Amino acid sequence: MIEDEIKKANVEAMKRRDTVARAFYSVLMNKIMLEKINKREKGQELVDADVSNIVQKMIKELTDERDNYAKAGHNEEVENITRQLELAKTYLPKMLERDEIKKIIASLDDKSVGSVMKHFKANYNGQVDMRLVQEVLKEFA
Repeated sequence: MIEDEIKKANVEAMKRRDTVARAFYSVLMNKIMLEKINKREKGQELVDADVSNIVQKMIKELTDERDNYAKAGHNEEVENITRQLELAKTYLPKMLERDEIKKIIASLDDKSVGSVMKHFKANYNGQVDMRLVQEVLKEFA
């Protein structure tokens, strides 16, 4: 499970005294714990797709943060955040490519926007960029 890999990486970062990685893993593990609590309240279990979604959200947050530091001219922070982004990307599953998305959409009977989006959300959650799905779907219209 991705969560276990993250915990092991956190321990390794502590052993190496890697403060940049430790900061990243601490925030990520806290977000995972919060999601676990939310799921438990609903009677559900945390799965890898949930962790992937958390990582994707963190990547977006870190990218915005890096851009803001770049505008302010804080190059050291930009480097640290870039390194954290690299760490985050290692925990994402292989994302579906445009051609793979086309094939999947072509195989569907109902190509309406709602139906296609539901299909990808249910079957490929965390493995696909939903914006890319929308772009590819427009080609079928």
